[in-house]
Amino acid sequence: MSAQRMTRGYLLVSPRARGLLQAATLFVLALPLAGCGTGSLWDKFIAKDDTFVEEPADKIYNEGLYLMNEKKDMKAANKKFEEVDRQHPYSDWARKSLLMSAYASYQGGDYDSCIGAATRYVTLHPGSPDAAYAQYLIAASHYDQIPDINRDQGRTEKAIASLEEVVRKYPTSEYATSAKAKIEGARDQLAGKEMNVGRYYMQKRDYTAAINRYKAVVTQYQTTRHVEEALYRLTESYMAIGIVGEAQTAAAVLGHNFPDSRWYKDAYNLVKSGGLEPSENQGSWISRTFKGIGL
Repeated sequence: MSAQRMTRGYLLVSPRARGLLQAATLFVLALPLAGCGTGSLWDKFIAKDDTFVEEPADKIYNEGLYLMNEKKDMKAANKKFEEVDRQHPYSDWARKSLLMSAYASYQGGDYDSCIGAATRYVTLHPGSPDAAYAQYLIAASHYDQIPDINRDQGRTEKAIASLEEVVRKYPTSEYATSAKAKIEGARDQLAGKEMNVGRYYMQKRDYTAAINRYKAVVTQYQTTRHVEEALYRLTESYMAIGIVGEAQTAAAVLGHNFPDSRWYKDAYNLVKSGGLEPSENQGSWISRTFKGIGL
């Protein structure tokens, strides 16, 4: 390259080119300084066009139904139902989607999400024809989480309270009948827990503590399947501590209400082994408890 083209080591450029270079340099330097709080000018320069496109509510809703019913993908279905509520929050489709979101969560075993969505539905749409079903989903979610009798029964008590709410609010609905059946199942669970603890105390020969547990079954859970054994265990416990009058009454009440029960046969033989007969004392708490219940 000739010396005429070079001056002090710098490339010579034409006045027009020099102006273009200066303008480009100023543009690049300006990029980091542009738009404080509104995003980088460079980001805006290279950003793609992500313009939001609203979809029809019924289309999104039906896609959710398809994912739920055909694909059995409850999480994906839930996203569609939530999208309906996001895009069309005041539409009738949003109301339907909220209920379907609760149902999809229930079917997927996500009980907390079901309870949340169903509770929101009942709060927002208390007069809806589907409010009874939403309330039932709340109760069913609690019911399906009832633990076995060896664990704390707080969830069982919560399930009963929720099921009773269905019966109280919607007594003529089809869900009230199912709720009543579930209430009996939950009460049977609580009675089973009391029996389990009572047997534990009997193994420890703490008969007074055992009697208190069996008494709870007889007074609070008379319609459960555990009441027959509870009466036998009362006979057994009272005999063990020498309160034979109550033992005789427990055996007599058991025989009167459940004459074909195997527990009555055991209670009868136990009383007989002590030289006694089953005999009801009308003043006993056991006798008073069973009067008028029609077992």
